[in-house]
Amino acid sequence: MTIDQQVQHVEIPRPRPLKSIVYMIVSFFFRILQFVLIVTGLAVGIATVVVWIGFPILMATTNFIRWSADRERGWARKMLGTPLEPVERLPLEGLTLVKRWLTRLTDATTWRDLAYLMLAFPLACVELPIALASIVLLPMAIWVTPWLAWLHGNLAFTFLGPNRTQRLEQKAEHLQASRARGVDAAEAERRRIERDLHDGAQQRLVAVAMSLGRAKSKFDQDPDAVRELIDEAHLDAKLAVSELRDLARGIYPAVLGDRGLDAALSAQAAKSPIHVDVQVDVEPRPPAAVETTAYFIVGETLTNIAKHSGATEAGVKVWRTDSMVIVEITDNGHGGAEVRPGGGLAGLADRAATIDGVITVVSPPGGPTVIRADLPCQW
Repeated sequence: MTIDQQVQHVEIPRPRPLKSIVYMIVSFFFRILQFVLIVTGLAVGIATVVVWIGFPILMATTNFIRWSADRERGWARKMLGTPLEPVERLPLEGLTLVKRWLTRLTDATTWRDLAYLMLAFPLACVELPIALASIVLLPMAIWVTPWLAWLHGNLAFTFLGPNRTQRLEQKAEHLQASRARGVDAAEAERRRIERDLHDGAQQRLVAVAMSLGRAKSKFDQDPDAVRELIDEAHLDAKLAVSELRDLARGIYPAVLGDRGLDAALSAQAAKSPIHVDVQVDVEPRPPAAVETTAYFIVGETLTNIAKHSGATEAGVKVWRTDSMVIVEITDNGHGGAEVRPGGGLAGLADRAATIDGVITVVSPPGGPTVIRADLPCQW
């Protein structure tokens, strides 16, 4: 996926039926007011510009267009879930009243605002009867109205969302932050491996060397002691091999590479002290980096659930869309989990960020807890 494709691709959620109906009905009355005031203001302002009175009318109309578009952004974000944030406009500080107006006219955002508001009124005339009919007709309320609201949300994002330059800047900032978090996560993983080697296998191998050295020095004088030292060295060597195998499995488990996520996550669930139900459907198989990230997110989450949540059962569901692998872990514990700096969930978020993924945590007091990871298959 190219940068341009990533910039253009934004997931617009499907609105809920009730909010869709309320949005369409309430918006209709605002759209009438907006359309009448804007058309009247532009018509009167242009017609009277030759006698100068048209200029303040056009200035007021321009301000109203921008104000109305800002209200529309907040309204669509609240009711339809469209990811519309306040847009960046050309700076106006230190300019006179006339120059401010001319700057607003040269701002492409102003004309995109006007285009949306002019399109919104005829759309509202179509949406209102559909919304009113949805109050009575349940199938229309469940399927037709949310779909129509979703289309409206896409239209609103096209005109009222950030332009291509702003999206590129936002993408660059997001990638920079993800890279920084990925570097931190990799450094933390390196320190963990170094600590495990130093405290585990390295100590075992030092003990093996010492035991063999002592055995060598006693080889001729005390054969029985030599036998005991060799047995001790043999035991330490086996423990060192076991610890190295566990360490290698922690870096990249063999079952994941050989048999994929389904088998690897099932093996994790079998080791959990609580019952874990696993459902995996990720065909075609995702890239290795995505599989590894999903595997460790599930493993660390199940460990945290067993230690801290008080849950008696958990569920792991993994599925794939065209461009994403979604990992969802639920438990019936006491809830209250949240992402804290330096905490376990923050570590999961950092691990997901290494491939531009996102972690979402929903954990109200009393439970249940839902931890979701959206992991892109292309980045």
